Amino acid sequence: MTDANLTDWAGVEPPRRETIHGRYVDLEPLDAERHSDSLFAAASADGSDERFRYLPQAPQIERADFDEWMTTASESPDPMFFAVVDRSTGAAEGRQALMRIDADNGVVEIGNILWGPSLARTRGATEALFLVADLVFASGYRRFEWKCDNDNVPSKKAATRFGFTVEGLFRQHLVINGRNRDTAWFSIIDSEWPRLRAAYVQWLDETNFDESGAQRSSLSEFMSSRAE
Repeated sequence: MTDANLTDWAGVEPPRRETIHGRYVDLEPLDAERHSDSLFAAASADGSDERFRYLPQAPQIERADFDEWMTTASESPDPMFFAVVDRSTGAAEGRQALMRIDADNGVVEIGNILWGPSLARTRGATEALFLVADLVFASGYRRFEWKCDNDNVPSKKAATRFGFTVEGLFRQHLVINGRNRDTAWFSIIDSEWPRLRAAYVQWLDETNFDESGAQRSSLSEFMSSRAE
């Protein structure tokens, strides 16, 4: 919906806490009892300092601290957390959230992303992003946002790879963990999603991966071909 005339716009419904099924991963509403063990293992695995570097939480390497966070996060309506569950093992290998949910204006952000070492940089991680974006736009949202610390180069690269458009920089936007954060803003809008969605579907197809799981064509290649 890109028409400037929105006199009939009545907003959308808030996202529901429901499982979203994919080919490689499922997004399950975060559940402290069901997901704690495997998600703690993913969060506290080697490299946790780097995974938590730009998150508002301290590295969750102590189980008591992690369990306290899980109880709070699993009950939160906004951010609304989902566990990213590997369909082949049933283990939660990461988590992400829909946040700053503005149903009146049809705007929502993905954030609080932590993908453990078994999930990061895999087709499961890309599908985890795809599944939530597809839900957002199928539910009638007009705008899907990605924001990150401007110093977080991997996050900015990921946003671009996933098809988000860079919109600018909010200088001195936040103070997080005692340091300034300049925030880089990215978005996908509803008119862009059909083209991007088709590229994701092509990339995620099993025929795009060889026997070792390596991609045959990149997501950016599919996106570029769809832009022509």
